[in-house]
Amino acid sequence: MRTKMRLLGFRGAAVKPLNEEAAAELGAELLGEALVFGVGGLCLYLEYLRQAGQSRRREEHLEQTLSDLREAIEGLQRDLDELRGHGG
Repeated sequence: MRTKMRLLGFRGAAVKPLNEEAAAELGAELLGEALVFGVGGLCLYLEYLRQAGQSRRREEHLEQTLSDLREAIEGLQRDLDELRGHGG
């Protein structure tokens, strides 16, 4: 109960001791809430990683496409220079 009061911002408040049943119930409630928040946080983190990986793969694909296009342009430029050399 002291921990719950501290989390709520009540510092130095006198708290009478809880009986064993109430303490067990409060502990189970806190544990359940921590578990729910932990799972929620883990889901958010995993979704962030998934999105970051997807973005990175998309960026790599675009870079590869751009590189392929540059190589194709350079090849066409060489072919054009070669044709101009023979035709001139």
